[in-house]
Amino acid sequence: MTVETRQGIGGGHFAGLLLAPVRWAMNLIDRPMSFVQRRFGLGGVAAAFLAPNMLVFGIFVLFPMTLNVAYSFTGGGALFLNNRVFVGTLQYETLLACRDFLDAASCREDRFWRAVGNTGFFVVVQVTALVLVSLATALVLNREMRARGFWRAVFFFPVLLSPVVVALIWKWILQRNGLLNAALLELGFEPVLWLVNRGWAMFWAIFLSIWAHLGFYTLILLAGLQAIPRDLYEAAEMDGAPRWRVLTRITLPLLWPNMVVVILLALIRAVQVFDEVFVLTGGGPGTATLFLVQYIYETGLAQQVRNLGLASAASILMAVVLIVLTLIQLLASAWRERKEQR
Repeated sequence: MTVETRQGIGGGHFAGLLLAPVRWAMNLIDRPMSFVQRRFGLGGVAAAFLAPNMLVFGIFVLFPMTLNVAYSFTGGGALFLNNRVFVGTLQYETLLACRDFLDAASCREDRFWRAVGNTGFFVVVQVTALVLVSLATALVLNREMRARGFWRAVFFFPVLLSPVVVALIWKWILQRNGLLNAALLELGFEPVLWLVNRGWAMFWAIFLSIWAHLGFYTLILLAGLQAIPRDLYEAAEMDGAPRWRVLTRITLPLLWPNMVVVILLALIRAVQVFDEVFVLTGGGPGTATLFLVQYIYETGLAQQVRNLGLASAASILMAVVLIVLTLIQLLASAWRERKEQR
């Protein structure tokens, strides 16, 4: 026997020793899976693989949701549910007790309605601007240009950062002695209290949210643009179609499914905005940037006298609004698709 043959046998024996635990584990899994397949068929095997994931989903999602609904019908300061007092719909009545829903000062829980107003304004402005800027960015990055991969990475990079880190960076830039005011002083202008002025605080909250999440939505739209057949653009170019007609007649209709995804995700994220704005402004000045999730957090956890029932009721109302907005968007998208098919 040659030396190479002996080395091959030795190497194969060593590899077999390394793979032995893997084979043992696979055989251990195969026995119950074979029994499940014989007893329940392939559907049972699929259910067995899904069971661990569904168990985790039930423990960390379904159970907290059910518990949250139960808390919304209770009152008192106790933490555990069995020590709390059942109050029915009192928490919802407290939140909805208003003489004029357009005037937060006329509401019994005025902070809640100020948070609702701020969140509504934030959602409308932020989602609209985010979708338009993401679309424009995706259209530019989809064109042939130098270092296209580099620019795509630049726009996507903020998505990789933690929202808290993003907020701290911009807070350092915008604070009284921050980088932006230092630049203004160098140019001969007076410094501006960006995070103390109500209007500027909301502006920077919206700007920060767009800057932090722009890359994610741009990537979704960019994938949709790259899926559009190039033949359509070549045919339009041969027909001499202007760019705006190509955009409105080819690009946007074929990009609409991706646009629906972007709008839905941006809408859900905007309603749930909390971490970056909380770090940047803390909800201030006053209640200028107080949003729903921060109200729920402060009411249920941060205040000295915690009101878990009121916070749970507010979160349920927010969830209902999200579901309604999502259904409206999906129905509008389905109606649009049926109209185009006609």
